[in-house]
Parts: sequence; structure tokens; C-alpha cells
Amino acid sequence: MADKKKELLRTVKFILFSISAGVIQTVSFTLLNELLHLKYWISYLVALILSVLWNFTLNRKFTFQSANNIPIAMLKVAIFYLVFTPLSTWWTAALTDNAGVNEYIVLIGTMLINFVTEYLYQRFVVFGKSIDTAKKADN
Repeated sequence: MADKKKELLRTVKFILFSISAGVIQTVSFTLLNELLHLKYWISYLVALILSVLWNFTLNRKFTFQSANNIPIAMLKVAIFYLVFTPLSTWWTAALTDNAGVNEYIVLIGTMLINFVTEYLYQRFVVFGKSIDTAKKADN
């Protein structure tokens, strides 16, 4: 039972940190898109990078409490984004430029897809074997 509670708390933390990363992504996207009038994909890409850095840092320390090698963990996250970023950049451009879908609807949909896939990837690939090792390393 304790493991279920711990996993539920971990999921809640991930959700809350993802919401904060989503705020960072949305605000930075809006500033770049609306004030600087950059192309959608450039605004999206910069905003995504900012949110990923924020999210990785918080989730490593507080959600997964991992003491694993930071460069290796970040490399694993980079591999995820080497796949996700080109795909999401492609479909966001296709939907906004070619299909005329509202930029913010596409952004929200993409953020939801990112949330689900990133949680699974971080939970089982990036931090899977090192979850809760930070506490042990501190002792």
C-alpha cells in the first residue's frame, strides 16, 4: 500500500511540475510569437527547450529523487527530444501553417502529448533504476 501512495505522490508532483513547465512554455511562446512575431516553429522550439530544462531539473530532484549521473540522465532526455522535437515541430507547422489550426490549440495538444510521453519515458527509462536514490546517497 505504501508503494501505491508513493507512486501516486510521485505522479502528482510530476503533474504539478509539468504545469509549471507548461506555464513557462506558454508564456515564453506567447512572448516570442506575439511580441517578436517569430515563426511559429522557432517560438515553439525555444519555449520547449526552456520548459524541458525546468521540468528535468525539478523532476530529477523532487519527483524521482534520483542520484544518478546528471549528464547521462540529461543525455537520455536529449534522446527523447531528438525524436519528439522534430516530430512535434513538423506537426505543429503542418497544422498551423498548412491546415490553419489555431496556434494555441496546437500548442495545448502538443503539450498534452508531451506530458504523457515524457512522464512514461522519465519514469521508466531516465530515472527507472535510480528512483529514490538521492535519499540513500545523502545518508
